[in-house]
Amino acid sequence: MLNQPTFILVHGAFANSFSFAPLQAELALLGHRSVAVDLPGHGFEATFPASYQAPQDLAALAGEPGGIEGVTLADNAARVIDVLERAKRNGPTVLVAHSRGGITATAVANARPDLVDRIVYVSAWCPVDLEVGGYYAEPEMADVDAGALTADPTALAALKRAFAADLTDDEFRTFLSTFQPDENLDAGTSADRAQATTWGRIPRTYVRLAADASVPPAVQDRMIREADALTPNNPFDVRTLEGSHLRWLVRPIPAAELLADLAGF
Repeated sequence: MLNQPTFILVHGAFANSFSFAPLQAELALLGHRSVAVDLPGHGFEATFPASYQAPQDLAALAGEPGGIEGVTLADNAARVIDVLERAKRNGPTVLVAHSRGGITATAVANARPDLVDRIVYVSAWCPVDLEVGGYYAEPEMADVDAGALTADPTALAALKRAFAADLTDDEFRTFLSTFQPDENLDAGTSADRAQATTWGRIPRTYVRLAADASVPPAVQDRMIREADALTPNNPFDVRTLEGSHLRWLVRPIPAAELLADLAGF
């Protein structure tokens, strides 16, 4: 087993390690180790004030202290680096990031490329030419309407269209029940974008989600092009999964098979 890689799974915004449970089960059934990381202030470190529960008191919630207060991108990277250092004792590592988790994965790869044998972005932010906020102002993101995580039916409908249009309402609501109310939105600076001399020497895969309406395929493809231009001798290995931003986590067999195929590098 020492020659088999360990998959290190990094979640996106408002999510946590819980969302990877179905994928981890499928990876295990294919004979692969995996570790789902809770970034600081997530999972059982999250804060769920009484004002967040039903009935919600949004005015009170706005003033509640949260466990994620003060957490930075550097803190996220340090958490993942600690996990990678321990996993590396058992053999190769594959760092897999989803959505906003790609920002953390990129920062990790910039800081400690020696700990990562392959990096996999699954419709994840891989900032190269711009900081993440800059991409939101570009034409590729013009039609994105992410809604909001509230009890308002109109906002929830917009959220479902953006993240899970191809899931059932029950699947969508079940996934939402794993989300948490607070998020660290530190996306770093230009120094945290992909760096050719560190991040750029790691073999990498980008898994496109073909029906993603929150990180549209045009944005995914733009980041792939920019990364390949940065390190033309180490381009992305590009794969595609059908489905929305969340489908691969709710119905994970195709994703598990894809990751298993990458295990041999």
